[in-house]
Amino acid sequence: MSEVLMNRLVEFAESGNQQKIVVAGQSYQGWVMEITEDALLISTGFADKSGKDFWISFNELQQANLSYWDNKTDQWIDFTL
Repeated sequence: MSEVLMNRLVEFAESGNQQKIVVAGQSYQGWVMEITEDALLISTGFADKSGKDFWISFNELQQANLSYWDNKTDQWIDFTL
């Protein structure tokens, strides 16, 4: 993964109150916990009992729709890698 793309993923992780990734018809909403050379880890749910962690590969992220929750406007804002 290029340094530019890694920086964009970090920017995405730091945007808004939550992040949402929609890939292959599946939606993941929560918080980006980790970014590696190969994948991004998003944690969903509100507690350890109901929350789950999902690794989304870099290849999947290239095809995904990314957005983050903007508290100022109370809406999802699209994010482009």
